[in-house]
Amino acid sequence: MLRFVLLRLIQSFFTLVGVTFISFLIIKLAPADYFAQLKLNPQISPETIEALRKQYGLDQPILIQYLKWLKSALMFDLGISFQYHTPVLELIKERIGNTLLLTVPSAVLSWLIAVPLGLLAGMKEGSTIDKLIRFISYVFMSFPSFFLAFLLLLMFSKSAFFQVGGWQSLLVGIITITLISTAGLIRLMRSAVIEVLNSPMVLMLRAKGLRGWTFIRHIIKNAMNPFTTLIGYEIAGLLSGAALVEIIVGWPGLGSLMLDAVLATDLFLVMGGLYIGTIMLLFGNFVADLLLAYLDPRVREKEIFK
Repeated sequence: MLRFVLLRLIQSFFTLVGVTFISFLIIKLAPADYFAQLKLNPQISPETIEALRKQYGLDQPILIQYLKWLKSALMFDLGISFQYHTPVLELIKERIGNTLLLTVPSAVLSWLIAVPLGLLAGMKEGSTIDKLIRFISYVFMSFPSFFLAFLLLLMFSKSAFFQVGGWQSLLVGIITITLISTAGLIRLMRSAVIEVLNSPMVLMLRAKGLRGWTFIRHIIKNAMNPFTTLIGYEIAGLLSGAALVEIIVGWPGLGSLMLDAVLATDLFLVMGGLYIGTIMLLFGNFVADLLLAYLDPRVREKEIFK
């Protein structure tokens, strides 16, 4: 198991380097950067702009710039934002709480709703209730998250008890993300339940005369295995999955911060957000891999000896 963990950590490190290097290269190859835009201001001399480039280390070759940034990033020194003149890590800390306040309740509600509904649909395959649950999930899966947020804002704005902004916007965001996430999870849970019901294990359980909650508990335990692989994406989605919804409902989270950073070509702020998001994804996948390896020894043996 220790060897499996070490292999995963090494793979994660090289993945982090690869993702950040490609992203850094793409940003640097953009036709304009933050300091190029300053040339449009007649009050700022070319000498001042060149001094700023040198101050931020942007007068050096791209590879040297990246290596210096990576060295600092590994110590969680993500540089200074061009437009805010504030450490990038401080800006992210200010917004990350708002984003988690939106995404954590949405993730919890999605799983609490999707698991029983998916189980019910799978157990009643082909029935009216199965068709109804599938229809509802298909409807919400068809909505882009930003469009559903628009519709909910429009609907709530017609109510005398609702005002757009503040906690009301948070509520709209939570409902939007919950509905979109639940729809996909229901389909996954339903498919997993149907697969388990058609497995030899269920024939054995029925032959033993298992009924009621004991039988359902075995179904849930085996049907939940595919969900383990989703943990990585769920953890990463706690920071990045709500970006569009945050912008639409006006919630001051990381989404709006990253949008401003991209529009202003704020190199260090964009890279800082990407860096944190990549670490979250790798951490989530690492946790999922550990759970799978713990639950099924064949997984870690395959990874070690392949």
